[in-house]
Amino acid sequence: MRHPMSLKFVNCIAAAFVALATAPLVQAQDTSEAKPKAEAKAKAEAKAEKVTIGNIIVEGTPYDSMTIRSTAPLIIDFNGDGSARNECNRGARFDKERHFGRNGQLTDREYAMAQTAWSYFEKRFQPDTGLVNAVGAYPSTTLWDTASYISALVSAYELCVIDKRDFDTRATKLLNTLRNLDLYQGEAPNKVYNAKTGEKVNYANESGEVGMSALDIGRMLVWLRILKERHPHLANSVDNVPMRWNFCNLINEDGRMFGSFKRGDGSTRYVQEGRLGYEEYAAKGFALWGFDVDRALSPEPLSYTTIYDVKVPFDGRDPRIFKNQNYVLTEGYILDGLELGWDIPSDTDGDGETASHGWRAEFANRIYLVQQRRFEQTGIVTARSEHQVNGKPYFVYDTIFADGYPWNTLDPTGEYQPDRAAIAAKAAIGMWALWETDYTDLLFESVADLSEPELGFYEGLYENGNGYIPLQSSNNNGIILAALLYKVQGPILKKVNNNTQTWDMANIGTDLRDNKCHPNKMIKEVPCCACANPNRVDPVIPVEEFTYCRPVLTGGEIGATECQPTEHKMPPPKVRKVLPKSCPIPAANP
Repeated sequence: MRHPMSLKFVNCIAAAFVALATAPLVQAQDTSEAKPKAEAKAKAEAKAEKVTIGNIIVEGTPYDSMTIRSTAPLIIDFNGDGSARNECNRGARFDKERHFGRNGQLTDREYAMAQTAWSYFEKRFQPDTGLVNAVGAYPSTTLWDTASYISALVSAYELCVIDKRDFDTRATKLLNTLRNLDLYQGEAPNKVYNAKTGEKVNYANESGEVGMSALDIGRMLVWLRILKERHPHLANSVDNVPMRWNFCNLINEDGRMFGSFKRGDGSTRYVQEGRLGYEEYAAKGFALWGFDVDRALSPEPLSYTTIYDVKVPFDGRDPRIFKNQNYVLTEGYILDGLELGWDIPSDTDGDGETASHGWRAEFANRIYLVQQRRFEQTGIVTARSEHQVNGKPYFVYDTIFADGYPWNTLDPTGEYQPDRAAIAAKAAIGMWALWETDYTDLLFESVADLSEPELGFYEGLYENGNGYIPLQSSNNNGIILAALLYKVQGPILKKVNNNTQTWDMANIGTDLRDNKCHPNKMIKEVPCCACANPNRVDPVIPVEEFTYCRPVLTGGEIGATECQPTEHKMPPPKVRKVLPKSCPIPAANP
């Protein structure tokens, strides 16, 4: 039984399993006042089945007894360790595999956090479509936020927050809606949809269309793949979602990703989409479905800036020319770690302690480390990511580096918004899961209780002391649930579905796949010896660049293991000595 109140049972001697059939109610009774009332009620409720437990403490207050009633079957298990929660054994085949960061079952406090995060998706669920609002009560969503809902759904089931009936009901309803979305120009999903009706809308949630986002679609493809790998009974329904989409304008011939927007005259403009951090993560979504996105998976063009002695990578494309800002944020790197283990999409070995996409793990460790060093040098607890804010500008890119400056907080127009800098809850919990350090323990404590029962976690805590951001979102709560699942099971993508895939077999022998630019796994090009390239291509990020991970030579992409940002002991800031502005005259001797 879910209950927002934390209960600690004392002096319960034996284990008890009780099946009951009256209304769900937890009532603590003080015999001096409540007992006579309880006896009076007992006559009116003669048919009610109940169980009473004596000598308990609730929130530090002792009571003589507690009565539990329920209209539905209720099982209570006191396992003798002060917890009323059964150990969750779902997905047990994964929880013994070691992985980067934290390993082990959730504590009672962490399990309660999972319940709180899931409550957002109960509160903001739209029953007619199976979609969930992206932010609070506003009935609008994107594919990115809907992928975060799938993240929450998969995680809540694996962590035993919801049962299979609830999981299947929600998943099938959602897949039905995704399968039948009205697509932008008949190609692929629109950037925004009305969560209540499922119709494509503009940013004001009015009927219309605004374009396509390759990044959003890439994240959705990651989670659709995770869904069908973990739940083969849903694979056919999952495959039918992207089978409707036309990818010809989303992926070009050299493996770059393109989004689009609608001009004022109604025409469509296609533009390259993605920058270092997010671009490679989204590209992995396409690659997991067989698309050739090698160019998007490459870190080039690449530049570095040094912050607190950490060589921080950023996208080398000039935003003045390419009209796209190069934000350095935590989110793309932690999503890659939590969901994919910083592996290349073709990796199937399931080794949670080796990242086959080594430079991604190396860069992720730098992104983590520079935030820890900022705290060490300034005392500012730092976990930077994009996030919602209350009131204008409604949304900010809370960066590690952007537009030539470190710790630059910008709104979508590029305006500097320093008062909107915050400890992002999703970044804090994500880093806590991926790095087990004293600093991530501090991050955890900064946001672990930053929530509202039955509404979910708030976006974050303002750095300047102005309190918390009083907004809840699908993305924030979905990532928190994924981070909690990562602690138990490691990287969430488990390639365990060996069944024939509808995605690979549909429309074989016809031109329908070519017309939509779908990959054809059933055809393999075998180069002749005269065409083979004997020259070995050097990796983009050489072995010498690996500082925080040990490189692993695999014959192709360089892998990484033993990733730990151990080089984090900078000397504390020194007090700068200055002369006084004036020198007092020595007092005369008496």
